[in-house]
Amino acid sequence: MKLKKNDSFVSEIIDITNLGFGVAKVDGAVVFVSGTVPQDVARIKIIKVGSSYSVGRVEELITPSPLRFEGRCANGGCRSCAYKCLSYEFEKGLKEEAVRQIFKKSGLDEIKIMPLVGSPIEEGYRNKAQYPVSRDKSGEYIIGFYAPKSHRVTEAASCPLAPEIFSRILCELRAFFRKHQLSVYNEESGEGLIRHIYLRRGEVSGEVLLTLVINGTSLPHSEELNELLQEKFPEIVGVLLNVNRENTNIILGEEFITLSGRDYIFDTLGGVTLKITAPSFYQVNHAAAELLYAKAKELAAPTKKDLLLDLYCGAGSIGLSMADEAGEVIGIEIVESAVECATFNAEINHIFNASFYAGDASDTKKILEPAEKARGEKINPNIVILDPPRGGTTEELIEHISSLNPQRIVYISCNPSTLARDMVAFKKYGYTGNEVTPFDLFPMTGHVESVVCLTRKELL
Repeated sequence: MKLKKNDSFVSEIIDITNLGFGVAKVDGAVVFVSGTVPQDVARIKIIKVGSSYSVGRVEELITPSPLRFEGRCANGGCRSCAYKCLSYEFEKGLKEEAVRQIFKKSGLDEIKIMPLVGSPIEEGYRNKAQYPVSRDKSGEYIIGFYAPKSHRVTEAASCPLAPEIFSRILCELRAFFRKHQLSVYNEESGEGLIRHIYLRRGEVSGEVLLTLVINGTSLPHSEELNELLQEKFPEIVGVLLNVNRENTNIILGEEFITLSGRDYIFDTLGGVTLKITAPSFYQVNHAAAELLYAKAKELAAPTKKDLLLDLYCGAGSIGLSMADEAGEVIGIEIVESAVECATFNAEINHIFNASFYAGDASDTKKILEPAEKARGEKINPNIVILDPPRGGTTEELIEHISSLNPQRIVYISCNPSTLARDMVAFKKYGYTGNEVTPFDLFPMTGHVESVVCLTRKELL
């Protein structure tokens, strides 16, 4: 039977994707259904027919699944979290199995997938959040997240994944916007001022950095806003504007303007005090990141004889957490402000065996040039740390790293699919791993981190 739009049928949900869509099958045809979980039985209406799958909508939930768990989030309108209607124990099992299946499909059957390490906390773990702002037909301000596969903003100012102070700050900002009737950015016309609200918080320090992303260079009534925030939120150490006038999906523009305070916060991770600016990479779940970093350090096993090369190093958190046991740490990062932070972080922690340089990991021929020029010699690392963005790394960089002949490559990944792909590429150059350990840094969402140590047999 070929499904058609507006067809209606009753089916059991047999699976769920990492985007939170339940999976039904009708005469072998795959149908993705939002708002459903495995073992739901529902009457489903087809709303979109594609070549390889269709999309359905629940008309009636006939038999709710025994796996349903409704206590994690009260915001029924927000679909940003894939697993909000499942228990955390079941979610962890889904994530571990997802990693296992990804590696199996990649032909890496020899890799053992270790038990997933869960997050010590399930709620309030996000130390960073970026909220798009829009207005509804009545003119009310909506602060939240984009609905799946759209740029429609759903209200989520009280998201349970964020610390409570974020919700209170957003409440005050909404009132401020309403009082002065500030315009919001319209993607179609390119007009309007307010685009995003961007908050960062130090888990240990408690410091908060607020950035308003705007389609302009100034904010009306900014002095009033500064006074309001200083009075109500002593935790806020800096208020920034970020100028983004481009018609783009990228949240942050390149220019930052400090309205008050400083343009960074401090926090402590892996035993290291860190200065973190708005654009610097920093793990969003502090408690789970402590566990991940400890595992990475165990796998790297640095000694005072080792030169450790930390690629995609951000503000230097991983490399600096290993510097006490390594002989020397060299970090490479493309974001120059993050390199400045990493250098500063080494200084304030009295770490004298670490240095950081600005470089693009995709430009493999030049990636080590700044460091080698400063040192006056070639760099031959014993250990390489990789922590790339979701897209993973490149075949060229994999080849280059392999040519450096390090004893160990510790790869930290926020995307198991690209990790598996890159491990297949490393395998061509003789580097293989035995075990991949998944870590859950993002409860309720479909994301999962993983870490693995790659070695060459002749180097063991």
